[in-house]
Amino acid sequence: MSRRVVVTGLGAITPIGNSVEEFWNGLKSKKVGIAPITYFDTTDYKAKVAAEVKNFDAKAYMDPKAAKRMELFCQFAVAAAREAIEDAALDMTKEDPYRVGVAVGSGIGSLQAIEREYKKLLERGPGRVNPLLVPLMIGNMAAGNVSIQYGLKGKSLNVVTACATGTHSIGEAYRSIQYGEADVMVAGGTEASISQIGVAGFTALTALSTSEDPMRASIPFDLERGGFVMGEGSGIVILESLEHAQARGAKIYAELVGYGATSDAYHITSPAEDGSGAAKAMEVALADAGLTPADVDYINAHGTSTHHNDLFETKAIKLVLGDYAKKVKINSTKSMIGHLLGAAGGVEFITCVKSIQDGFVHATAGLEVDDPECDLDYTKGEGVAMNVNCAMSNSLGFGGHNATLVVKKFVD
Repeated sequence: MSRRVVVTGLGAITPIGNSVEEFWNGLKSKKVGIAPITYFDTTDYKAKVAAEVKNFDAKAYMDPKAAKRMELFCQFAVAAAREAIEDAALDMTKEDPYRVGVAVGSGIGSLQAIEREYKKLLERGPGRVNPLLVPLMIGNMAAGNVSIQYGLKGKSLNVVTACATGTHSIGEAYRSIQYGEADVMVAGGTEASISQIGVAGFTALTALSTSEDPMRASIPFDLERGGFVMGEGSGIVILESLEHAQARGAKIYAELVGYGATSDAYHITSPAEDGSGAAKAMEVALADAGLTPADVDYINAHGTSTHHNDLFETKAIKLVLGDYAKKVKINSTKSMIGHLLGAAGGVEFITCVKSIQDGFVHATAGLEVDDPECDLDYTKGEGVAMNVNCAMSNSLGFGGHNATLVVKKFVD
């Protein structure tokens, strides 16, 4: 008998706010966190805008010495984890640390550390490379640092599935609790890749929007969409077995009831054109939850604002939901915060939980021009106050990785 898993804490660092409350209020008011890139001179770059995290001070969340030994992606994870742990009122002095685990993934790790130290290597020789380069750079250090900072000694994972990283991390944490390997998991994703090589690489792939208008750059499902906007940040949640949460009197936000993961086995960057891989992930997640398409009130789409993704994801939703696809509310959080890559799934799962809690589905900001091929209800115009009993979150990653989570209102 698998154990029920509930959500008891939320933490977020995003381009529209460095707390869950600020982030959620930003989504409700259609606040767009996209602006010209400030991290480097974009004169020679086709992509000029990004969704940067603003006013972030690592020292507000951790010891300055510890912060110095972390790159930005790790700092974001530790900060978001702190908010989530405090929100869950999780007191580690009262827990068995070996029953509290971590599943925090990053798609890339630190491109900035590589850029910085490679420049030193070329200009000043190998002897000048920072001795901490490797532990600063590698992607698993987000999970490692969260574990070290908060004394979490259970299983510690770093799932890397590109843009599906955050969703897979939460899904694998859910399975760990269901299966009895942990009582509590700190789970989600983190990313900070708005760097010269990151932007140049995605631009060379023709994946990024070249629009210089922040309001028309990340426009998922819009006929004029031309690529995604890079974002950064972290979304971390606390998952617990229901009995553990109830035994310590934790407040319960929602219940995680389904997880589906598939591979397109098709192409290194493009999703399967018929949407079959993503559809299967949704189908598996619904079956895992014991739910039908008619039970789904809202889908937080991967919705990147690239031509292929939005079209093929639309096809996937139609494949799995059938006639019901026209009735479900869909939106893309990326319309306001850009694409957080490995952190996207974490932040978007938080959006689903807040939608259930608040009874509100935010608008897909910037969606103005209807695409006849994207013909579902993407919450164009304004957000909608409605009862959200069951929400689904989709993530699709380069390499063909598909992941879906199903979360619903908690009923004892």
